[in-house]
Amino acid sequence: MDPGPALRYPAGSLVLVAGLPGAGKSTLLNRLYGLRGDETAPVCAGDVRVIDSGQSRNWWSRVLRPLPRRLRTPLVHATHVWRVGRAIHAGHGVVAHTRGTWPHILHLFAWLARRHGHDLHLILIDVDPGTARAGQVARGRVVTHTTFARHCRRWRPIIAAARGGGPLPPAAGVTILDRDAADKLQAIRFT
Repeated sequence: MDPGPALRYPAGSLVLVAGLPGAGKSTLLNRLYGLRGDETAPVCAGDVRVIDSGQSRNWWSRVLRPLPRRLRTPLVHATHVWRVGRAIHAGHGVVAHTRGTWPHILHLFAWLARRHGHDLHLILIDVDPGTARAGQVARGRVVTHTTFARHCRRWRPIIAAARGGGPLPPAAGVTILDRDAADKLQAIRFT
């Protein structure tokens, strides 16, 4: 029996799952790795570290809940980036959630992976803004209109470059999934 579609990467690779807020990045990681969404630290799956930004948000929520989101968000994102970098430095394969709309972060991750002898691979979940907004509503975490518009403006050239072979942050490979393909994906494997 065919276990379903899988994506395969070399051992030690950094695989970033990117897309608009609400595109389904966390949903994909939760489904593939059996995450509950209440984790406060990266999850081990063999020698692979599964790192979702929600883990950092959950960790900080214990002490930062009284603060407004605009003050919590930079700490959550800095912690998430630090956790990804730490896992790369330790030599683990990494599957991580990322916004994907901050090219400087993608360049940083690519540099870190190369420095440790591995490659960056991107999985881009491409959904239209309406679908992404509905995903935000469904998860109960809606970003402001201004923030979402900024993500959309930054996402369009990234996905256009990926589809047209244009310049992207240095990645060894790019896979584009629509929502249907993301829902059918059964595994991300490191060999």
